[in-house]
Amino acid sequence: MSKKAFYKYNPQTSSYERVYPSKKEKFFSVLRHIFSGIIVGAITFGVFTYFVQSPGERKKTKEQELLLNQYEILTKRLDEALLILDDIQQRDDNLYRVILQSDPISSKTRKAAFENVKRYEDLLTLPDADLVVSTTQKMDLLARQLYIQSNSFEEIIDLGKTHEEKLRKLPAIQPVANKDLKRTASGYGWRVDPIYKTRKFHEGMDFSAAIGTPVFATGEGVVIATGWQQGYGNTVEIDHGFGYKTVYAHLNKIKTKKGAKVNRGDEIGEVGNTGKSTGPHLHYEVRLKGKPMNPMNYYFMDLSPEEYDAMIQIASNQGQVMD
Repeated sequence: MSKKAFYKYNPQTSSYERVYPSKKEKFFSVLRHIFSGIIVGAITFGVFTYFVQSPGERKKTKEQELLLNQYEILTKRLDEALLILDDIQQRDDNLYRVILQSDPISSKTRKAAFENVKRYEDLLTLPDADLVVSTTQKMDLLARQLYIQSNSFEEIIDLGKTHEEKLRKLPAIQPVANKDLKRTASGYGWRVDPIYKTRKFHEGMDFSAAIGTPVFATGEGVVIATGWQQGYGNTVEIDHGFGYKTVYAHLNKIKTKKGAKVNRGDEIGEVGNTGKSTGPHLHYEVRLKGKPMNPMNYYFMDLSPEEYDAMIQIASNQGQVMD
């Protein structure tokens, strides 16, 4: 291919004469072509790099997309697992532990969060860090709750093994013979004090009976106190274990002694009129971990459902409080 020739018109000769470029012009011409090529190449390379990925980059992008999908699937499964575990926890607290009369595990213990933010700092540099950190936190929470629930089930198994012993010791009968319920005088709750005429919380139940009427231990246990107590008069206190204690007050006679082991139905004293009392009766209390409980809820070995309903009606009579 011949080189391109350049011509210039000469008016003196009225003809075109060929023009030969100088070396300088040739140099700059070559230089312009080189720079033009470099610029065009750079632009082409940039466009190609931006819009077209290399095989290695395509592979890396595909792996990241696959990993992201796996994290999304994992976090959904963790949410499902936490919901199932929450249902198990509800049954544990509201069924198993209620039947075995055990305190539920507090929500604070079960759902304690990981407050140490530094634990997840290394994950914040990863792609889709929010999803990665959230998924990791759910895994940690699930692991912690599974550990707590596993321990809870072991405790429930132990409670089940001791349930028979607990049933023997629970205060589960009335402290005086009261099949016809005629001896029920006043129940648990707010009452008007018969002496001071002020409103006062009555922490037990009163059973009106003749002086000398036998008083029975309502469950197996150990006598931890006998004798005179201010306001209560002659009193017997029994520790039944499992946090339960019973109190028998205003007795005429005490027929047991401190340290004695008693069974349900053993006679421990006689109804009297000692202490702050307006007439012969037995004041009976059930305490669980030091707190007074309604004794009426503990007569399940003594009353039928119909008798229990009748006792509720009688015990709600505020006009017969006797201490």
